[in-house]
Amino acid sequence: MKAFNLHDEKMTAMFDSRQKLLEKEMEVVYQISRVLCRHEEIEKTHAEILSLLDQEMGLAVGLVGLCDDQQSELRINAINVTDPQLRKQASSVRYKAGEGILGKVLSSGESIVLGRVESAPTFLHKLDIYDYTLPFIGVPIKEGNGKVIGVLAVQPDFPAQEFLSDLTRFLSSVANLLAHNIHAGGTQDAGSNTSVERRDDAVRQKRVKYSFDNMVVGSSEPMRKIFEQIKRVGKWDSTVLIRGESGTGKELIASSIHYNSPRSNKPFVKLNCAALPENLLESELFGHEKGAFTGAIKQRQGRFEQADGGTLFLDEIGEISPMFQAKLLRVLQENELERVGGNQTIKVNVRIVAATNRNLESDIEEGKFREDLYYRLNVMPINLPPLRERLEDIPELSEFLVGKIAKQQGRELRITEGGVRKLMSYHWPGNVRELENCLERAAVMCEDSCIDLDVISLNTTSETNVFETNNRAAVPAVDLKDDSLDERERVTAALEQAGWVQARAARLLGMTPRQIAYRIQTLKINVRKI
Repeated sequence: MKAFNLHDEKMTAMFDSRQKLLEKEMEVVYQISRVLCRHEEIEKTHAEILSLLDQEMGLAVGLVGLCDDQQSELRINAINVTDPQLRKQASSVRYKAGEGILGKVLSSGESIVLGRVESAPTFLHKLDIYDYTLPFIGVPIKEGNGKVIGVLAVQPDFPAQEFLSDLTRFLSSVANLLAHNIHAGGTQDAGSNTSVERRDDAVRQKRVKYSFDNMVVGSSEPMRKIFEQIKRVGKWDSTVLIRGESGTGKELIASSIHYNSPRSNKPFVKLNCAALPENLLESELFGHEKGAFTGAIKQRQGRFEQADGGTLFLDEIGEISPMFQAKLLRVLQENELERVGGNQTIKVNVRIVAATNRNLESDIEEGKFREDLYYRLNVMPINLPPLRERLEDIPELSEFLVGKIAKQQGRELRITEGGVRKLMSYHWPGNVRELENCLERAAVMCEDSCIDLDVISLNTTSETNVFETNNRAAVPAVDLKDDSLDERERVTAALEQAGWVQARAARLLGMTPRQIAYRIQTLKINVRKI
């Protein structure tokens, strides 16, 4: 509950006295100093301080941005919003020195105070979280030598014209405390600071997640060639066109290319071109100016500007219209754009990674896709094979995906050889995505930690798969005398080899029909009807 709900007239009256405001400021500074003494993670510390400013002073939507050593770019380190998606989005936002209000605070080293947000045409609105009718205060976070290492910004949640100078002075004091804390918690190496360390840590985590060692699942010849190709592509800035059926992992490949490239510490921005109509797609990619169309109540950066210096992943590129293809082609050729409704040319430095599941050559012949755009995109093509063409990778993929599902469910899981054989008998029209969904469904259905063929449900109209009938050779035979098989796996394998005829399976195992029927019952094996 807020100590000062400044939308309430009774609480607003408490600020009629500057003396009372000063007393409250002193109390809040004391609380902030106690938070800083805990020596917790810097993001958590900053988030708690922003929450204090909101609850105790009515200074809402606070954020702390930290800059790099060159003071050329500001990154949001903590933001006081309740929506976790907004917090995640904010962590990837960057402001160049001189860009927008925050960038100007960074470059000038001076506080900037707005009586109303809407009065500043240079306010970028990268995050749609501010009330345009209320004030905005941004103060620099400076080291003792005057070097700017970040920015503290808030928006009073009440019309505070007569208190803006007092609140700015107070926030400058808070920024001084933050600067001391950042300096004390940083590295001892000259010229380094915590923001750079945190950013590098985040990049390292991404590099590990999308490293070739973690991503390479499958040893088939087609996939070995793909991974070798990705390693080579990652070193350079060439445009990449990833082609393959839906579910083959095109976005994963794009992420791996970015995080194993020299641009890995810059933004990786994604856009599904098929998800938006053409008029919205243009605004989403290129941005728009205030008043450019109905509903454009503020200036907005597009994905190209957001990805400046980094990588832009355009998924489903084959779905855009020929008219929009011409606009996109110009940006790719000239590395410059104009926002919708604007006439200022903006230079961008973006690496393009595109993906499609369409046959672009056929689309070119039919006039659905521009040939010049095709050649602009198809600098470095990567063709992902469907899963049905690399069934030998299914055992490795299954182990990997079961491990991932086990981690999500917080328990141990394993898949039996019988389960793997059943997976290898299917043609997987949905590719790896369908395989993962199938295994997750089986994990939910299995009572213990063992995923066997009886809990694996394939997306077929009948248990007998036409693909299985035509591709028996793809399913490896099992040595029934293998000591590593447990009894359930051995009986199941015998039944599979016998076409689920119990008498024939009994002969393979040297049992009587009664003995195998008993084992089927006690081992809870679901007998398939052929």
